[in-house]
Amino acid sequence: MNTKTAAQIQVLLEERQLPEHARVVMSGNHAVPWRLLEIVDGTLPGYRLNALNAPRGLPRRDGVSYETSFVGPGMRGSVRLSYTPARLSQVPLLFSTTRPPDVLLLHVSAPRGGKVSLGTEVNILPAAIEACRARGGLILGQLNPQMPYTFGDGEYDVGLFDGLLDTDEALASPPTRGESAASAAESAALIGERVAARVADGATLQLGIGEVPDATLPGLSRRRRLGVWSEMFSDGILSLDAAGALDPDRLVVASFAFGSPELYRWLDGNERVIMRRTEVTNDPAQIARQPGMTSVNTALQIDLFGQANASRIGARIHSGFGGQTDFIVGALHSPGGQAIMALRSWHPKAQVSTIVPMLQEPTTSFQPTAVVTEQGVAEILGHDEKAQAAALIEHAAHPHARAYLWEEARRLGLT
Repeated sequence: MNTKTAAQIQVLLEERQLPEHARVVMSGNHAVPWRLLEIVDGTLPGYRLNALNAPRGLPRRDGVSYETSFVGPGMRGSVRLSYTPARLSQVPLLFSTTRPPDVLLLHVSAPRGGKVSLGTEVNILPAAIEACRARGGLILGQLNPQMPYTFGDGEYDVGLFDGLLDTDEALASPPTRGESAASAAESAALIGERVAARVADGATLQLGIGEVPDATLPGLSRRRRLGVWSEMFSDGILSLDAAGALDPDRLVVASFAFGSPELYRWLDGNERVIMRRTEVTNDPAQIARQPGMTSVNTALQIDLFGQANASRIGARIHSGFGGQTDFIVGALHSPGGQAIMALRSWHPKAQVSTIVPMLQEPTTSFQPTAVVTEQGVAEILGHDEKAQAAALIEHAAHPHARAYLWEEARRLGLT
C-alpha cells in the first residue's frame, strides 16, 4: 500500500510541476480531508480549491481562491469565490469540460480486501477521479479508520492513489442547532405532520437538508415499507430504521451522508446501504422509476407563480441549485410521485413573509406538487395560475401577509 508521510506528500506536490493556479478538488460537506488540505496549503503558493458545501475552516489567504456549484459556510461571502450554476446531476460533467482537476484530495476508509471506500462522500468524486486520472493528475487519499466503509460507486483499489496519508480522527458532524424558539419549533413540527400525512406506505423518500424536512420524520416513522432514494441522508434514517418504517427488501440509495457518530457507525459495512455517484442518484429518469417518489425540499421564498428561490439572498449566492431541480422533475414523473416544498410562512430572523408576490431573485425551481407551511397546504399541480395564487395566499401565507399578497395578486392579474 502506497502510504506516505506528510513530508513525502509534500515532495509529490513539488515534483509534479503543477500549473501556477492548480485546481485542487476535494471531498466536501463534512468529509473534508483536513490534514491533506493543510499539506497542500503549506506547499502550493496559489491554487483553486473546488468542493461542494465546504464547511468553515478553509484556508483564507492571498493565492487561494474557491470554486463550487453549491456554496457552503466555508466559502460563503468570499470575494475570491467563483460560483458555477449547475444542477447537481450536471456538476460531474464540469470535471471533463470547464473544471478539469489537477489534484484530488480524498477522505477514505481504511483498506478492506485491497480497497478503500469514499465512505460518506461519494457524490461527484467518481467523475473527478476519472477526469484527474485521464489527464495525469495527482490523486491523494487521507486514510482514516473512522471513515465508514460504504459499498457502491465509491470503492477503489488502493493502487489508484499516488499517495495515501495515514490519519485517525473523528469525522465532523453538523453543528447542533441552538434551541429554537417555542413557536418556531411548533411550526416546524406542524409542517412535518402535514408533509408526513401525504406520504403513503411503500413510498420512496428524498428529504432535503434542514429543520423542516427533519420534522417530517416523526410522522414517517408510522409508515411501512418505505424506500429511500436520495442525494443524501442524515440521522433521520436511524429513526426510520429503528421504527421498522424502512422496507427490508429495498436498498437505501444515496450519494452522500453526514450526521452523528452513531450514523457513521450504522453506515460502516452496512450492506443495506449503497452509495451511488451523483449521475445515478440525481438522474431524473432514475428518480422517476422509484415508486411513489416523494421529494421534500425547502426554499427561502416562493412566489404566487409557484416559483421557488432556494439559492440567493439579495441577489448574492447563498447556496446553489443542489439536487432540488433534479428531484422535483423526477418525482413529478414517478408513478404516484409528488414534489413538496416545505417551509415556514414567516422568516423568523428577517421578519418577512416567505410567500412573496413575485421573485426578485433568480428562480431555483418551479411548479412543485404542493407547498406546505405551518398555515396549511397549497395545492399547485394541475391548477390554473389564479387558483395556485389563491391557494398560496389562503393556505400557505402568514395571515399578516395575506392582504398585501391579495393586493399584489390583483396587480399581477392573478385574481
